[in-house]
Order: sequence, then structure tokens, then C-alpha cells
Amino acid sequence: MTEKSLFGKEKNPSNILPVKYTLDSKIKFRCHPGVSCFTACCGDIDIILTPFDILRLRKHLNVNADEFLARFTTPTFIQKTDLPGVKIHLDDKGRCPFVTPEGCTIYSERPSACRYYPVGMANFHEGGEDGVESEQFFFVVKEPHCKGHEEDKEWTIREWREDQGVDLCDDMNRKWLEIVMRRKSFGFQATMSDEAKKIFFMASTDLDKFRHFVFYSSFLKTYDVDQETLDKIKEDDIAMMQFSFSYLASVLFGTEDIKMNEDLIKERVQQIKDSQGDKEKEAEKMYDQLKGDREAMQAHLSTK
Repeated sequence: MTEKSLFGKEKNPSNILPVKYTLDSKIKFRCHPGVSCFTACCGDIDIILTPFDILRLRKHLNVNADEFLARFTTPTFIQKTDLPGVKIHLDDKGRCPFVTPEGCTIYSERPSACRYYPVGMANFHEGGEDGVESEQFFFVVKEPHCKGHEEDKEWTIREWREDQGVDLCDDMNRKWLEIVMRRKSFGFQATMSDEAKKIFFMASTDLDKFRHFVFYSSFLKTYDVDQETLDKIKEDDIAMMQFSFSYLASVLFGTEDIKMNEDLIKERVQQIKDSQGDKEKEAEKMYDQLKGDREAMQAHLSTK
């Protein structure tokens, strides 16, 4: 009988070991210039960038979001969703543009996906049915070419994540990833408007444009935002990023992370009622007109 992998599939194209790991589980792994496969994992791969990745990288490179996106990324859809995102644009050899034979030139600010390798985290049911607990565990990717697994350095999963700076990335990305997972749970049968996709992309990739949207559109007339929050998001990019996640959750899924202005809600409800009233009046007028036309026609026919 064929042995199934961790996720119940007979084939395992991702080279995931069929074992569930906890934070206290131990692994042997080390990557350094001395291993024969050094930087081999930096090519022929899709490195999806999170909002925190983009913020860190563009600040490290000292470029604005527009320039960073144009020079270093390719548009894509986030896996199994219709949510627009970006991934690292590989060079003509299929390699990450930031890697050299000596190693990664942006190592201190490298993307989350690079930090996780070879340890991944799985969340079952996250963003799915209400009341269903999420099962969280870790898994290890062991590809044939990777010699890092043959090193003697032993870590717990907890130690590995701390050393790689994964915990900070997870904290910064958590709300955004919850939105992605929740969207994924709806499947492709649920459609999203082009306007909603544009807002998601803007909030996920360009905080400067999103900040302008908040302060120089009708946003603050539509949503109630306290002054303390406004003061923070005006200057603090991390606070702005977290605020954007709350906004996305509210506008895409109807959460109350950010509440709409009550006066505006009442005004719109009244507009709908007035509109319905106008339609009823138009229908009554049309009915009376048709009734009058029919009676006139009958009277005309009866005189013949």
C-alpha cells in the first residue's frame, strides 16, 4: 500500500516530511556558504511578498513603493484566491535578483518565505467555519538537493524561528494572512468586485497611497476613526499597515474592526427608503396611466 503524506496525498511534490512538528520538536539544519548547495534554493521559486516584506525591503533599498514594485516584482494572485499580490521578479536565469554567489544582498530584510525555509507552519480551519478551532502545527521541507539537512547543528523549531526572525514576521503579517485564509475558504465560486481587488492591492503594497486615500478622500467622513489612531497612522508605517488590515477585514468581510459613521448610515438608509418610495409612486402612476388607457380604449370600442 502506498504511504500517504502528512496532507493525505499519495504524491508529495513539495517534499514535505510526513510528520507534525511542535515548537519543541528538534531538527538538524544549517545553511552557510560552505554547503555545496548554497543559494540553490534562490531560483525557480515563487516568493510571494507580504505587506511587511514590501515595507521592509523598500525602506532597506531606499525606494518608494512604485519604484520597488516596478523594478523588483511581478503581479500575481495569492495562492488559491482571486486576491491580487506581487512576487519577486526573477532574472533571466530564473534567479532572485538579490542573490549573488556570495549570498543574499538583502539577508537582514529578506522576505518571510525565505525565513521560513525549511520549516513551514500549517493552520487548518483558520478563517473557515465559526466555532471551529484552528489546529496549528509545523512541518519540514526536505528537498533532495538541499545539503543543509546533513549539517550537525540541532535546533528546536522554536529556536529556529527565533533565530530567523520568523516570529516578528508572523506578528506583523497575522491579520493580513487571516484575511487571505478567510478569502481562500470561500473558494473561487465567490466573486470579488474589481474595486475591492484594487483596494486590497493598494493596502497590501503601497502604504503611501493608502495613507493618502485615508486622509484625502471621503474615508474619514465614511468611517469613525479616533484622533489617537489618526495621529499614529499619519507618521507610523507599522501602525498604518495594521490599520489597513483592519480596514480590509471590515470592507471585505463586514467585520467591525473599523465602524462606519452612524450618521452616514442613517442618511443612506433614508436615501434607500426615499428611493423605494419614489419607485412605488412611479409604479402607482404607471398603473393609473395604464388603467386609464385601457378604460379609454374600451370606451372607444363600445361606441363603434
